[in-house]
Amino acid sequence: MSLLSRRTAVAVFLAFAFAYFFSALVRAITATLSPTLTREFALNAQELGLLAGGYFLGFAATQLPLGTWLDRYGPKKVILGFLGVAVAGCVAFSLATSFSALLAARVLCGVGVSACLMAPLTGFRRWLDPTAQLRANSWMLMTGSFGMVASTLPVQLLMPVVGWRPLFWALAVCIGVAMAVIAWKVPPWTTASAEPGRRPGSYREVWTHPYFRRLTPIGFFSYGGMVAIQTLWAGPWMVRVAGYEPLQAATGLFVINVSMLCTFWSWGMLNPWLARKGITTDRLIARGLPLSLIVLATIIIAGPAAGAGAWALFCITSTFVSLAQPAVGMAFPPALAGRALSAYNLVIFGGVFVLQWGIGLLIDGFQAAGLGEVASFRAAMSVFLACSVISYGYFLLAKDNSRQ
Repeated sequence: MSLLSRRTAVAVFLAFAFAYFFSALVRAITATLSPTLTREFALNAQELGLLAGGYFLGFAATQLPLGTWLDRYGPKKVILGFLGVAVAGCVAFSLATSFSALLAARVLCGVGVSACLMAPLTGFRRWLDPTAQLRANSWMLMTGSFGMVASTLPVQLLMPVVGWRPLFWALAVCIGVAMAVIAWKVPPWTTASAEPGRRPGSYREVWTHPYFRRLTPIGFFSYGGMVAIQTLWAGPWMVRVAGYEPLQAATGLFVINVSMLCTFWSWGMLNPWLARKGITTDRLIARGLPLSLIVLATIIIAGPAAGAGAWALFCITSTFVSLAQPAVGMAFPPALAGRALSAYNLVIFGGVFVLQWGIGLLIDGFQAAGLGEVASFRAAMSVFLACSVISYGYFLLAKDNSRQ
């Protein structure tokens, strides 16, 4: 049974979802702004990758203390404190006049929104029954896709009207409103939420857990890579490889993110039914994730012929690995949920940072070695594909005695 009434659970979900919407918008907006920022600040590929990845660097840096704070103080107090930092980050980004200032502000934004998914997932672990958790987790990701949709064509259409700097002032105001909604609707953390008599857990229990370690490589490369493509490299590929104009690329990103929105909504509807049928997360990942590897290989071979539709299909087929996140949370007792979820989030967003920056470094490196721009993109994506294949092989072969 849920520890919250249905009406309260819906209100709590919506309050957190409102904040997560803006978190995802801030995360993905660099893909749409990449042509403008590249032109205004004369960025090369590795600087663009570092700028986008700076968000995830700040995000990842907070995950370990965040997990401890969530278990100790609860989602409400923690997320309100972090969102205040996000407001400051958006204001700083709007005022930046150099690449270093942009990067520092981007890192600050990543720190500020780093609790926007972990806080609700920690709360859901204690407030909702397992079936409701599966649905709520998928629909939180769907809300994030709404934010990413908003970061594409709507942002591109607003750019000529207001410019990119006022957009970040508006985001700061909207995040402030989200803080007020959370303060109003989310219940406080109480000692009754925890398991009676259980001693406080540690990260050692998380890192040494066989199931956690089994899911780590696919979280880093496959999940992290999906987010890296969705929030950055799909845009430059469409412009610099497929020959899209900036508005066409923004429309392509819109299509990709709408596709993701629909996919996460579908997972939310299907997960309770799959659980009742005894179809496990491991089985779904084992059978579904290879589809994304096949799609990525096809994109690399197709080169300039692969556009928004191909990248949308890649992101859709990669969502099988998103099921790993709630599975990790449910593999641990509620008293360790915050640490387990935050530790796995660290793995994912560490992967996003490495891949966003790493793909940029590879593109520049291959070009310096004499390859053309299109060939450099294809070569960089081939390296990403190889890492994803190896991580999937580890998932299949790793010994796991904890979940039979």
